[in-house]
Amino acid sequence: MPTDIVSCCGLVCSECPAYIATKENDADKAQLTAELWSRLYHADVKVADVWCEGCMLPGKKCHHAGECEIRACGIKRAVENCARCSEYPCATLEGFFAMAPQARTTLDRLRAG
Repeated sequence: MPTDIVSCCGLVCSECPAYIATKENDADKAQLTAELWSRLYHADVKVADVWCEGCMLPGKKCHHAGECEIRACGIKRAVENCARCSEYPCATLEGFFAMAPQARTTLDRLRAG
């Protein structure tokens, strides 16, 4: 996974539709992402909320990055992602993994290797 950009929680940013829309500066893709996330998360997600260049990288952040406790913890602990944390996996991550099991797979692979 050397070219992948991985968020603190283990989601692969470089595969995220918000990241792709941002990198391609594609307003239509951003709109589709906002509509998708609105349906998936039963929320009113605006186009302005999806522009993102990766939660742990400089640049634009999706709206959720500002309220993500996993990201805040990673920044506080100065880790690239949770796989690099001495307390991996913590209770907060376990709860997240219930919703996003692929994130555990990503972090486990990074931790092992």
